[in-house]
Amino acid sequence: MAQPIDIDPHERPSLAEIAYRVVQDRLLTLEIRPGDPINDEALARELGCGRTPVREALKRLELDRLVVTYPRRGTFATPVEVTDLAYISEIRAQLEPLAATRAARLASPAARKQLLSLIHRVREFDVVSATVAETLAFDAAMHRAIYAAGGNPHLEDALVRYDNLATRIWCLVMDRLPGLAGHLHEHVALLQAVVDGDERQAAELAREHVEGFEVAVRTALFAPHVSVV
Repeated sequence: MAQPIDIDPHERPSLAEIAYRVVQDRLLTLEIRPGDPINDEALARELGCGRTPVREALKRLELDRLVVTYPRRGTFATPVEVTDLAYISEIRAQLEPLAATRAARLASPAARKQLLSLIHRVREFDVVSATVAETLAFDAAMHRAIYAAGGNPHLEDALVRYDNLATRIWCLVMDRLPGLAGHLHEHVALLQAVVDGDERQAAELAREHVEGFEVAVRTALFAPHVSVV
């Protein structure tokens, strides 16, 4: 799933890019809750920049379907509806296996080495003591590595957007998911299949991961005293 802001020290991101990453992180982790207003002037003051970079960031986030702007009312975090889960999962169930298949077939030696490193890291990851942000960042790192290894930037861009939307739903019920460690460790077999170049296995595991995620989240959403904003 999605990860917090992480700026490479050798990179020189624009103010608009920094604002985009900061606000995106808050939206994905529900620090900014669905339906909350977003004040561009307050954000600009907090980030120490003008309102123009913040407005540019919000335009990008609107394209990502993470915020919505209403004339004369302002900008708000998009609501999360139960039906979103089905729509997002339907698309991811098609695209995630495609990305995994491409990665298994086309990943470079360097990409496979990175995936092996992630396998070792997930086995050592302590989900119990990790923060929500750390868990999301690690989940995102595994997904992003597979997307990138497939070598199709358009597919990668689409999957990142849908993974971000899924992350918001995940965060709504994360504290009600008893199998969180299992969810993360499912990536081990998927990553290994990609490293081994097993296209069929990689596709099947990617599909099972998406389907399992939907079932787990749907169960938690309809559990007692869980509400969707």
